[in-house]
Amino acid sequence: MRGFVYAAHASRVIFGAGALQRLSDEIARLGAHSALVLSTPEQRTSAEQVAALLGPAAAGVFDRAVMHVPIETAREAREVARSLGADCAVAIGGGSTVGLGKAIALDSGLPIIAIPTTYAGSEVTPIYGITQDGLKTTGRDAKVLPRTVLYDPELTLGLPATMSITSGINAIAHAAEGLYAVDGNPIMDLMAQEGIAALARSLPAIKANPSDIEARSHALYGAWLCGTVLGNVGMALHHKLCHTLGGSFNLPHAETHTVVLPHTLAYNSGAAPGAMSRIARAMGGSNASQAIFDLAGHNGAPVALRDIGMKQGDLAKAADIAMQNQYPNPRPLDRDAILRLLQDAYDGRRPEP
Repeated sequence: MRGFVYAAHASRVIFGAGALQRLSDEIARLGAHSALVLSTPEQRTSAEQVAALLGPAAAGVFDRAVMHVPIETAREAREVARSLGADCAVAIGGGSTVGLGKAIALDSGLPIIAIPTTYAGSEVTPIYGITQDGLKTTGRDAKVLPRTVLYDPELTLGLPATMSITSGINAIAHAAEGLYAVDGNPIMDLMAQEGIAALARSLPAIKANPSDIEARSHALYGAWLCGTVLGNVGMALHHKLCHTLGGSFNLPHAETHTVVLPHTLAYNSGAAPGAMSRIARAMGGSNASQAIFDLAGHNGAPVALRDIGMKQGDLAKAADIAMQNQYPNPRPLDRDAILRLLQDAYDGRRPEP
């Protein structure tokens, strides 16, 4: 066995139906007294319900979280938190809202409690991302890691089935790249394979019956494991491409991961056969990239970049951006090969075995 380094991140997780009811206790446990509740505009109602649950401990609601955390929004939220005297923030929603909470914490050190309603996984990582002047930059800082995560599967029942599939495949992407990470380790490998398997089982069940609380619970469990992998080891080509497509071309986050993942796995398959075998086994298939493609296609999720807003004329620019700031990847980065990868993803072509 090769040597490795494993350093666990200190975060508190409360999992189970009804976990939301423990929010006030968790705020008190932090020694905080006034929480700014964060959400997207679409989840304003959920944020208001959280504020009502907190009563006088709610400083207010900031409902302007959007994809890819524009720096202007982050600055506005920080100022609102300061002006209201908030001493913590509660982020309810998906990766956009949790990302906004992290942006506040990065600048102010304000502790964050995350309440995920999707399967994004950002809530258990010290990774932040901010978009400025059309470019999304990411970094790692322990102070942005939410102090407590409340996983309540009841809060995911309203997530539409197709959005559940794309959010779940986004989570699978974290674990898949974790399996061939240059700084991977056996603990993360176990979590990655279990996380992928939990999502592969639960997502079709959610598609069949979005009210299946058991399937929702298993999907949230899988998302937690996959997010933990993302937070502990480095990512590679897939995440670089998705950050490029999202930050520079404003493509929707989860849908972009869903479309691109089969093709980045195909790109890396020859250079990481052990990881591909684990992914395929967890998916219950024989080929990792095809199994991911079929999970999306058979359950109503998009499989082509052209269907989620990408323009054919921007593919070359995306390939150029992806070649900047070289990073570890099992297969060396080749601009022409990446452009072919993007073309296949644009067309929605099923990867070859």
